[in-house]
Amino acid sequence: MYNPLKGRDLLSIHELSVEEVELILDLAAKLKSMQKSGIPHRWLEGKTLGMIFEKSSTRTRVSFEVGMSQLGGSALFLSNRDLQLGRGEPIKDTARVLSRYLDGIMIRTFGHDRIEEFAEYAEIPIINGLTDLLHPCQVLTDLLTIREHKGKDLRGLRMAYVGDGNNMANSYCSGAAKVGIYLTLATPATHKPDQKIFDYAVEDSIATGGSVKWTEDPIEAVKNADVVVTDTWASMGQESEHDERKKIFAPYQINSELMEHASPRAIVMHCLPAYRGEEITEEVFEQNADVIFDEAENRLHTQKAILALTMG
Repeated sequence: MYNPLKGRDLLSIHELSVEEVELILDLAAKLKSMQKSGIPHRWLEGKTLGMIFEKSSTRTRVSFEVGMSQLGGSALFLSNRDLQLGRGEPIKDTARVLSRYLDGIMIRTFGHDRIEEFAEYAEIPIINGLTDLLHPCQVLTDLLTIREHKGKDLRGLRMAYVGDGNNMANSYCSGAAKVGIYLTLATPATHKPDQKIFDYAVEDSIATGGSVKWTEDPIEAVKNADVVVTDTWASMGQESEHDERKKIFAPYQINSELMEHASPRAIVMHCLPAYRGEEITEEVFEQNADVIFDEAENRLHTQKAILALTMG
């Protein structure tokens, strides 16, 4: 099988072609089926993934570490305390050294410029496990989950993103555009998605017949939506803004009243952790818990596909 992602970085969905997005999703579905059926798929035997965490995480660490194990490789957890990065070593030096030891690196960090610099100097695939700007692995995971619940062909599906114009919103712009989804984002005017990413997504959506739009009105966004997604109002590093953000985003809560405007068969998704009573109510969360925890599980399968394709 021709693999256009072999040896490549995965920093953003925008940098992927439509065909490459479909390749990742198709392989993720295959790997999930193989895992459930007990079929071995140790495709990365002898390979080692370095996992650099400048931001902590439950799902990211466990899913990448277990994923490498299931693929026959190994994963090495590296925090700031474990690396000379934490003592001021230049990123470019760390990238060049680790390229001599490892077969791939996953990074979960703050500024997107840090992972871009790492990718510039590394000689092995670099995978974006999350930055303040983008969260591509999660949105590819969400596309897999939507496929499972709404059918493989996502073209023309209506999706609403409601909440903060954060890294998830930015990556949803790119992801929806690549698969032909009609995406409407509802955020306060003061917390819109990144304009450059939004503009790129609008351009990308032309080729797939989708659309990417923004509104300040959550009801307008959710109207007739097949999928409604949200995220926490205060991301990691924004804890001091929590009380202020609760006031700003209060009109953007996913609750039963808002969901009355969506399609009767709409599903709700959340990448977790969820703060019930803030961005989503307990009632709506539990009504959609099966979908949300399918979404959480699918981090494992989607990231295995990314690892297999880039490091294989």
